[in-house]
Amino acid sequence: MKESQSLQEEYAPNSTCWGCGPTNPDGLHIQSFAENNEVVAQWKPQKKYEAFAGALNGGIIGTLLDCHCNWTAAYHLMKHAQADRPPCTVTAEYAVKFLRPASTSDSVFLSAKVVDLTGDRATVEGTLSAGGKICATCRGTFVAVREGHPAYHRW
Repeated sequence: MKESQSLQEEYAPNSTCWGCGPTNPDGLHIQSFAENNEVVAQWKPQKKYEAFAGALNGGIIGTLLDCHCNWTAAYHLMKHAQADRPPCTVTAEYAVKFLRPASTSDSVFLSAKVVDLTGDRATVEGTLSAGGKICATCRGTFVAVREGHPAYHRW
């Protein structure tokens, strides 16, 4: 993928999020990179994340897409506000469609883009691909939270 820092490493180096936190020793360590109008990631599954031999667990797929799309929203909200740091965002609504099993024999690829951005929220569509085929799609709404919310300043 890229030589530069991921969004997570650059903006939330101390995050302990299980899906994307760089400091969670048991986490998935998703690393998302802004590329043109998309945010992309590559992630290598381990056997412990299989639903059955050779197929990635659906809950893991959901987590990968949720964290990756959340970072896509945060990044684009930051750019839209011309801020130097992304706002802390949370998932307000989220749906995943599973199209086919995602093989664990090689890396999976995540891609996400903002399809609507209004004020403090962004709607994002994403895909998870394996073996050159889209295995799952998602659509979610992510909202920037304010002081007083339990997730505020979690990054």
